[in-house]
Amino acid sequence: MKKGVDYIGVGVGAIIVNEDGKLFLSKRGKEVRNESGKWEFPGGGVEYGHTLKDTLKREMKEEYGIDINIGELLDVCDHIIPDEHQHWVSPSYVCTIVKGEPEILEPHKCDEIAWFSPKEIKKLPLSIVTQFNFKNFLKKYQHTQSLFDTINSQ
Repeated sequence: MKKGVDYIGVGVGAIIVNEDGKLFLSKRGKEVRNESGKWEFPGGGVEYGHTLKDTLKREMKEEYGIDINIGELLDVCDHIIPDEHQHWVSPSYVCTIVKGEPEILEPHKCDEIAWFSPKEIKKLPLSIVTQFNFKNFLKKYQHTQSLFDTINSQ
């Protein structure tokens, strides 16, 4: 049985903000479960017995070689992908990097990574959940620089 297809899957996401107020996104590779070629806030599937935050920290380390500080929960999305007959529940947290520079460590899952300003993100083909997260992020945080300082003081 496949999560997201045969039963609802849980995938957690990281909206990572840097000191310049830019956001970290990754472009989904050809071998991912869904939405190949779309840009997204990175994350991963939650396994039985793993907490959301532990999953997020593990995924960022495995896929990008970074350690993150997890701030507040931004939102929870019913990530329904009609064209691929998938349904995920996706909580997403606002985060910062505390150690490391992102690099692609699992190239079969990720084609590209980059930091983008909110203005640049508006021009990208985004995954469904990232569209949802980005809209909520813009509503809540108009000044990403002050957000970086707030997350790191927690």
